Amino acid sequence: MANCNLRADTALVLTGIAGNFISRVLLTAIFLVGSLGAVSAAQQFIDSTVTIPLGGNSWLAPNAKASITDEGLTNWYNSDDVVSIYFRAEATGNLNISLKLRVNSGSSGIGVNVLNNNLIRSVSNTEFQTVNFGSITVKEPGYIKVELRGLSRTGPVFAGISDLVLAGPALKNGAAYVKNNQGNYFYWGRRGPSVHLNYVVPAEAKNTTEWFYNEVTVPVGQDVTGSYFMADGFSGGYFGMQVNSATERRILFSVWSPYATDDPKSIPGNLKIQRLKKGSKVHSGEFGGEGSGGQSYMIYPWVAGQTYCFLIHAQGDIAAETTIYTAYFKPLKSAGWQLLASFKRPQSGSYLKGLHSFLENFDPERGDKSRSVSFGNQWIVDIDGKWYPLNEALFTGDATAKINYRKDYNGSVAGSLFYLRNGGFFNDFTPLLTPLTRSVTGNPHPQIDFTSLP
Repeated sequence: MANCNLRADTALVLTGIAGNFISRVLLTAIFLVGSLGAVSAAQQFIDSTVTIPLGGNSWLAPNAKASITDEGLTNWYNSDDVVSIYFRAEATGNLNISLKLRVNSGSSGIGVNVLNNNLIRSVSNTEFQTVNFGSITVKEPGYIKVELRGLSRTGPVFAGISDLVLAGPALKNGAAYVKNNQGNYFYWGRRGPSVHLNYVVPAEAKNTTEWFYNEVTVPVGQDVTGSYFMADGFSGGYFGMQVNSATERRILFSVWSPYATDDPKSIPGNLKIQRLKKGSKVHSGEFGGEGSGGQSYMIYPWVAGQTYCFLIHAQGDIAAETTIYTAYFKPLKSAGWQLLASFKRPQSGSYLKGLHSFLENFDPERGDKSRSVSFGNQWIVDIDGKWYPLNEALFTGDATAKINYRKDYNGSVAGSLFYLRNGGFFNDFTPLLTPLTRSVTGNPHPQIDFTSLP
């Protein structure tokens, strides 16, 4: 992922007097740089370098006065505002730290803390310049956190900072960080990678799956605001639970319209999702922004550490080319199911396909926080009433993971449970497309009276 400049070994391929002369010039330049304690053009010439934009790779505390925009750090006047920048180095060795910054007026003292090294500089340049702060040693590949602190200022702000500039052998194998060269990718990159379990459905039920059952548990402390723990996903919709704020949690069920648009008002009448029924405490309407369709949700105080059950029913009508999807929810220890909603989707007609679960963060300001969830006891029922356990899944990720902008994602198995984790810049990531298999030995299917569901 890094931008690699011409290395010393390439330069030394030159032979004869000219080659020796160039080599001596480079070595002399490096010696002088070491003496002066700064990074010169000569050393940058032979080392790998990357420029990491703060707009997609930095975070502030929720109550900070400063701001992170696409252009970088702005309005940084409060000394309590600590800026955290993350990147992943794929090798070990020396790493030089610089910041591209400017000061509006006066002078400022800026502190950089990285891998327990405190680097301090006084800056006063009023135009953007790359200012060297010093070098550190990276002892093992992985994510590195860089903290910026405003130590002193005589002007209105400490500095405006657009980029973290890195150079050195620790980048020789590249670095993972968010770029903005794929549209407005700072937004998606700061949200972090979404990860999925794509369940393997037995061949005999691939076209006849009528019911999909799943159990979800969010470990204590992993219920971070902005998280969506999606339990029952299928081709055309999804059903799970969210943390929408410090005081509100939801059970959410949505079905996409077959008409591709982010604006629900533009959907032709014959392609709209039709709501047939909903629960008494359920809000229902339309959604847009990431596709469009019908949406329902129930404000519900679900609790981390407890297990909840999700059940989806599909009634396919091949002749009418429609499918009715109905969602039910309950705590594991509760006897009765609660109806979320029932939606009719046009241009369909099939039963449940593309069964999956996923974990995502929908709040970019909390993309630096880690969250995890377990899924277990997955079952499907075909149109003949036969039950099948789902014990195999393929671990996948979204575009942010696929292009290696973020590598803080994990999919694993512990006994009879599948686990997903993302965010927080941890290092033990799981390669995408890893097959996972959970234990199903001795686990009977849940006892559900489908005829008595609301």
